[in-house]
Amino acid sequence: MKDNQTNRRNLLKSGVRGLLAAGIGAAAVGSALQKESEEMVWQLDPAKCIACGKCETECVLQESAVKCVHSHGMCGYCDLCTGFFKPDPRNLDTGAENQLCPTNAIERVFIEDPYFEYHINEELCTACGKCVKGCGAFGNGSLYLQVRHDRCLNCNDCAIAAQCPSQAFKRVPKSRPYILKEGH
Repeated sequence: MKDNQTNRRNLLKSGVRGLLAAGIGAAAVGSALQKESEEMVWQLDPAKCIACGKCETECVLQESAVKCVHSHGMCGYCDLCTGFFKPDPRNLDTGAENQLCPTNAIERVFIEDPYFEYHINEELCTACGKCVKGCGAFGNGSLYLQVRHDRCLNCNDCAIAAQCPSQAFKRVPKSRPYILKEGH
């Protein structure tokens, strides 16, 4: 009689353990399938980007889907912004001969002495990366490039990614499509 009760108890314990293991396994498989099915998009990792200029010329769109963005939280609001001015500018003013950007896509706005704020006009930005290079060389790197998803076609084989010499392009979840620098 006692052996019979022990066998039932062991059978019930084994059954409960089996159901728990099956439940945990099903939850893990479901989670893995959900991750695989999440839609992915292309994005530039600003920590790897070398601002080589390929984003301007290699996109399948006539006007590149990559644009310069500005992290105002990181910006020093410098009078002499190395992302805005050419090296050794004649004057620290908005004269075209002093500006690094070939399309005048960066707007310089006086805040208070000696601070200026810089805004990117995305319609004029060609993603040449000159301002990004200038800002990173002598500034704090608050200017950087990002794929703008309101423009990107999300090609399976991104033409820019295929030509990127620093392999800065990567796939990120569509729910978190930007790789922002701190302070942004």
